[in-house]
Amino acid sequence: MFESRIIEINGTFVGAIILEEDRRTRRFYAAHESVQSLHNKRYPSGQDLRTSVIRKFKTTLEQYNQNIA
Repeated sequence: MFESRIIEINGTFVGAIILEEDRRTRRFYAAHESVQSLHNKRYPSGQDLRTSVIRKFKTTLEQYNQNIA
């Protein structure tokens, strides 16, 4: 691991983006259960990874809120 960046959404820590040895590939480390399905997924772009994580987090949160309503 050469570098990592935290992903926090609305004050909730959901995971980290890890820059791999090739210095091009980014891997996601999931720390929140809502984005667990993305754990260890690899992306060529940090922005693409971040967008996927945010989308998954919000979708899972919406589904959870609908189920408890």
